[in-house]
Amino acid sequence: MKKILVFVLFGILLVTLVACAAGPKVNLDKSNTEIKFTAPGPNPELDKPPENGSVAGLAMGFWHGLISPVTMIMSFLNPVTQMYEVHNNGAMYNLGFLFGVAIVFLLLGFFGGRRR
Repeated sequence: MKKILVFVLFGILLVTLVACAAGPKVNLDKSNTEIKFTAPGPNPELDKPPENGSVAGLAMGFWHGLISPVTMIMSFLNPVTQMYEVHNNGAMYNLGFLFGVAIVFLLLGFFGGRRR
């Protein structure tokens, strides 16, 4: 009974976290495009605010990093959902995102490795 309750609460938590994902206004409809495997280039949306007027910084990068496993799964189910906010301020957003992802995997490793 306790495992079912934990599973249901975890599901509710996942749905709640997905509501805080990065903005869905990314144009993916490009006809006659090619996929080129190259190093990432400059972000053309850097320091450009979206419709809501705010550019994502360190705190939003950290939050998006924390919820990135959930948004990755949701992006497979809904292509409009994005893991990464393109309207960011650059290095500080990237730093926050990497810290958030690192915290998630450190916590998963710490609590997942304690079973004996």
